[in-house]
Amino acid sequence: MPRGNMANSSSGSNNGSSSSDSDSGAAASSGGGVESRPAVTVQLLQKLRGICARSAPWLWALWLLVVLALVYGLREPLMLVTLFLNTLTPKFFVALTGTSSLISGLILIFEWWYFRRYGTSFIEQMSVSHLRPLIGAAESSSPTPGFAFSSGDTEPSSQNLSAECKVWRNPLSLFRGAEYNRYTWVTGKQPLTYYDMNLSAQDHQTFFTCDTDCLRPSDAVMQKVWRERSPPARIKAAYHALELRNDCPTAYVLLAEEEATTISEAEKLLKQALKAGETAYKKSQQQRPQHETQHRRDTDVMLYIKRRLAMCARKLGRIREAAKLMRDIMKEFPLLSMLNIHENLLEALLQLQAYADVQAILAKYDDISLPKSAAICYTAALLKARAVSDRFSPETASKRGLSTAEMNAVEAIHRAVEFNPHVPKYLLEMKSLILPPEHILKRGDSEAVAYVFFHLQHWKRVEGALNLLYCTWEGTFRIIPYPLEKGHLFYPYPSCTETADRELLPAFHEVSVYPKKELPFFIHFTAGLCSFTAMLALLTHQFPELMGVVVKAFFGTLFAPFGFVVEKIESFMSSGLWHQLT
Repeated sequence: MPRGNMANSSSGSNNGSSSSDSDSGAAASSGGGVESRPAVTVQLLQKLRGICARSAPWLWALWLLVVLALVYGLREPLMLVTLFLNTLTPKFFVALTGTSSLISGLILIFEWWYFRRYGTSFIEQMSVSHLRPLIGAAESSSPTPGFAFSSGDTEPSSQNLSAECKVWRNPLSLFRGAEYNRYTWVTGKQPLTYYDMNLSAQDHQTFFTCDTDCLRPSDAVMQKVWRERSPPARIKAAYHALELRNDCPTAYVLLAEEEATTISEAEKLLKQALKAGETAYKKSQQQRPQHETQHRRDTDVMLYIKRRLAMCARKLGRIREAAKLMRDIMKEFPLLSMLNIHENLLEALLQLQAYADVQAILAKYDDISLPKSAAICYTAALLKARAVSDRFSPETASKRGLSTAEMNAVEAIHRAVEFNPHVPKYLLEMKSLILPPEHILKRGDSEAVAYVFFHLQHWKRVEGALNLLYCTWEGTFRIIPYPLEKGHLFYPYPSCTETADRELLPAFHEVSVYPKKELPFFIHFTAGLCSFTAMLALLTHQFPELMGVVVKAFFGTLFAPFGFVVEKIESFMSSGLWHQLT
């Protein structure tokens, strides 16, 4: 609820309740003892916490004195323990150190496996999950009565988190039947995850359905089709919808996406869908006031079909035709820039090497008020690198320094790498590439895969561009030493990209993680403990007498301060004082 409405409603409730204050006074006075008990308990707990915080240094000092007194009183039993340790054989120490090494090695293996799979330490996670609530239970107590948090205070943070992890439709997504399924037939691997396909099903229900579908049998069938998981069942239902009405555009769309095994077949089905969609669009446009939702649905269907037809023309080599279709779509639907049709046009124009037109599109969409993408940032870097990359030499640049044009190109590369640091390894072919998913996470590995899959050829075509990228891209990380805390040109890098990318990308792909996570402390600790105890076991087994001397010297040095303190205490105290006290 907006804050103004919340304020009005709260003031209204206060005015309405003022007349009943006299009636509720008796009830409040009679039940006040019961209702105020939680508040009194909270106040008492806060006072106790304050007292404990003020007296903490004195309590620690008292505890230290108690420990010293106990050690002094139990000095004779401790001497017996020392005698017992002296009587132990080297075999016992070999068994002890060997067992310790084995246990710490098992913990190390488990910690390493857990970290590789989940990206965190198991021991740290258990400590945070179980120990922190016990330590901070009092701090997380409920607020005092009369003080309330407004819901508007938490809205910005939740909106920022949802915006960081928002998944977008891939503007260059492939055809399932003609491309994704062919990859599965050849390799036997599934390029799409269930999560990705589920998001596509939700998109199709949003684009291709409306409230009036139940009035038309064919649209009612297609409304159920988009919820169907089995591809053969969807294709069969699409044919059933065409039997009910032979000009059902969404049925042709589904067959083009999932049944067509080549791009040419998909284009033919999409042309039939376009013809049927134009008829439905004109009909709903005439009845627009009464059927607004149906007209909006028909508009979405037309936009989708025209865009996929332009992509078919691009894939079949008719690039100028594809660029013209995309420009027509952007003119016909200017308010739908959120669908990122300009990224399709950028890729087609780069293939035509129409760099002036590419620069014009970047000048329009590379704006601070518009959401960025890897295609925008890296295409801008490519154009600036194109001006200097053919004569760029790192040796020459180190001697004479960078020129103004070279500095602009390097800054553009740093800007692009800051936005999405996963792209350079794919462009430089340091990491294997896979088919792009149907949805991407901006600034994530999924967006990097989708961008490089189509734009790697454009970088290779510009002479020296990849060399310039290779020489300069790692300098970005020196500008941003702590990317999760503070950014340079963009917001800090979101910490949720790894989890979302693992859902979007197939399991056989090694997800790129940024920034690289350092090994947890407990992995270092268990590794050191395992190697140290193993070394002790080996040395004790090989040199038992020498290790016995080393152990006695170690414990003698360790307990020397304790013996010195005991001697000083005995020199100041009479010999029978302890017996008199006990």
